[in-house]
Amino acid sequence: MTHHTDLTLGRRVMAMIEDLARHTDEPGRLTRLYLSDAHRRAAEDTLRLMREAGMSAQIDALGSVVGRIEGTDPDAPALLIGSHIDTVVDAGRYDGTLGVVLGIAVVEALRQQGVAPACPIEVVAFGDEENVRFPTNLSTSSALAGRFDPAWLDGRDQDGISLRDALIRFGGDPDGAAALARDPARYRGYLEVHIEQGPLLESKNLPVGIVSAINGITRARAHVTGEAGHAGTVPMAMRRDALAAVAEMIGIVERAGATRTDTVATVGVAQVQPGAINVIPARVDFTLDARAPDDAVRQAMVQDIVAGCEAAAQRRGVKFAIEPFMDSPATAMDGSLIGHLERAVRSVGFEPLHLPSGAGHDATAMANLCPSAMLFVRCKDGISHNPAESITVEDADIAARVLLEAVKRIAG
Repeated sequence: MTHHTDLTLGRRVMAMIEDLARHTDEPGRLTRLYLSDAHRRAAEDTLRLMREAGMSAQIDALGSVVGRIEGTDPDAPALLIGSHIDTVVDAGRYDGTLGVVLGIAVVEALRQQGVAPACPIEVVAFGDEENVRFPTNLSTSSALAGRFDPAWLDGRDQDGISLRDALIRFGGDPDGAAALARDPARYRGYLEVHIEQGPLLESKNLPVGIVSAINGITRARAHVTGEAGHAGTVPMAMRRDALAAVAEMIGIVERAGATRTDTVATVGVAQVQPGAINVIPARVDFTLDARAPDDAVRQAMVQDIVAGCEAAAQRRGVKFAIEPFMDSPATAMDGSLIGHLERAVRSVGFEPLHLPSGAGHDATAMANLCPSAMLFVRCKDGISHNPAESITVEDADIAARVLLEAVKRIAG
């Protein structure tokens, strides 16, 4: 393969990421929650970067930063490029921000190369992807897709501040959410570049990969009820031990996730009562998180888990109950946009690897507006949502060149 030595694009991307990483709510670590002071400063910096790149840009009613360059054909539907600039608590600096600055870098590069796109290009920096501060779900990108839930405005953060009040303080407009909905006829597609947040690309020694689908998610709470008893006096054969039953159930969950392709299943929480060293556990509450890029596969996996747990409960003389509380469908990525990304990946000398996304992204919401596709970038050790999150300038450069090539093909 041909090695590319000029890392101008990669260095530009990394410089913009450093620029935005200064804006944090907490000294000494990166935390930038939706509508915080740090989010306001990061939004203003992003606005400046967009304008310097030649875009007309503004901060919209919900705090998203939107930049735009017009196309030579004024009637052509626009291409959107985006990601988010909010973070989790004690975050890394690439999750979200990478995709925003890559969009800006691509617009800069088009201008420097004297390439006028046929269609308009919009770059969007969403503000509420992590949904850490308020009980929302991709609220800022959902707004563009016409799916903003007005009930979100009344949600409160841990200090009791409502989203509505935080938005007013930020300089936004709670009444403006509905007007942000875009006309699907005016958009040809949405592209998002994001760090992988997993170890697959690194294990395959590839800088980038193409997302096939964003996983659907089932979440449920399960309750197992047995009988407490003295740990010293109740014979093993006569016990109804809720925790021993759950130990078997966790094995059932793990096997169900491991026996299918591209599925994962996790028990993340287990609470034992009464929780004493010399008492047989009477009750355990545990959680299930099951994900797959195909909804039928996910539903079959969950059915297997429930049937297996019910059988284990019956054998052990304990009661088993489960209530699902989340069913988020899988989001397929668009075949035509994937084709453009494949050709772009090949053009920089790599084989396109397809992989599902185990995490949700703004692309999940944007797929309700227009065809959407995602490019993943290798990250060190697959670590994310952590200050150790890391990518190389070489990989940033490859991602920028892939995105630039794809944009030229789509907006050409």
